[in-house]
Amino acid sequence: MTDLAGFSLNQQTIRQWSLPRLVEGCARAGVTAVGLWREPVREYGVAATAALVRAAGLTVTSLCRGGFLTAADPAGRAAALADNRSAIDEAATLGTRTLVLVCGGLPDGSRDLGAARERIGEALAHLAPYAAERSVRLAVEPLHPMYAADRCVVSTLAQALDLAERFPADQVGVVVDTYHLWWDDTVAGQIARAGAGGRIAAFQLADWVTPLPEGVLLGRGQLGDGSVDLRWFRGRVTDAGYSGPAEVEIFNPALWARDGAEVLAETIGRFRAHVL
Repeated sequence: MTDLAGFSLNQQTIRQWSLPRLVEGCARAGVTAVGLWREPVREYGVAATAALVRAAGLTVTSLCRGGFLTAADPAGRAAALADNRSAIDEAATLGTRTLVLVCGGLPDGSRDLGAARERIGEALAHLAPYAAERSVRLAVEPLHPMYAADRCVVSTLAQALDLAERFPADQVGVVVDTYHLWWDDTVAGQIARAGAGGRIAAFQLADWVTPLPEGVLLGRGQLGDGSVDLRWFRGRVTDAGYSGPAEVEIFNPALWARDGAEVLAETIGRFRAHVL
């Protein structure tokens, strides 16, 4: 199972599992790293989750998500900063260095992408020192352009790096997610740029399958089922100096309807066949 040293299972890939079942299933399968989400962690209890994963010898590779930093009104901005400080505290308790940021879409009635991105930068200036004091790095995740209106006005790795590079690399990095970046013909150069600056905070895997479902959020494909050259991406981030895990993060109701242990075994097999 030594080839799984570079594998992390994001909690959402098998969201039908409770946290205790996730920990048990990973231990049984030889998986030693997990990515967690705030909602189920809060439901179980942040301190209780931290104790659970540590007792099992698991590493938490990331916590998702912070972000949604584009509100234009003062009250909305203050609320977002407070929520993100809480997310940073939760990440620190869980022992993960990486808090993934889904930065937010356009405020209601706005069409100004540039202004929304600038508000992200302003928010990072408040949050990065707070995170650094707690040994947490903020990881700006660019999302596919289809999410720009409502979820993330940061659509390319270049845009993410333009924001991150305003701050020290140990405070703000970026996420390289194959699902969101596979279409961009500048991504190889931007991965190299991210690596040269020590900015790759997380590497996430999912495949792109069509047709997309209504709502688009839950359409990620199992590794090897779609259009993404996953091994190519792994090679690029490795060449850029990234030595951390590849975190498999798949939102897919068809996977959630199946037996979790079966899904995990299949995902490990696909990781070996299409990523290593």
